[in-house]
Amino acid sequence: MNVVWHGNYVRYFEQARCALLDRIDYNYLQMKESGYVWPVVELRIKFVRPAIFKQEIVATATLAEYENRIKIKYLITDHDSGEKLTEGFSVQVAVDGQSGEMCFESPQILFDKVAQALCDSA
Repeated sequence: MNVVWHGNYVRYFEQARCALLDRIDYNYLQMKESGYVWPVVELRIKFVRPAIFKQEIVATATLAEYENRIKIKYLITDHDSGEKLTEGFSVQVAVDGQSGEMCFESPQILFDKVAQALCDSA
């Protein structure tokens, strides 16, 4: 059908999310080391225009919320024109790695990592 299979968009979001988490120095290994796991509890994808087979795309992730959960917004665009193809978001919550209990606010380490990343980018 010459369009990208819809399931691939989740993989594109994940790649962009991992790059974002690396930029704030709190990727999945560091999350686990800090005593928390962050499962995805919500995912939304809005398909605006189809990506075509072999089309070069750009996937970006932006941290939208982090006080009580991590909400990341995604945008997938055409590499050449910048035209919006897909947008969406994911929500992750902190879960204590020992007890398995969900936290109702983000742990301090996330606040510290975000603050440091903001200072480093300024």
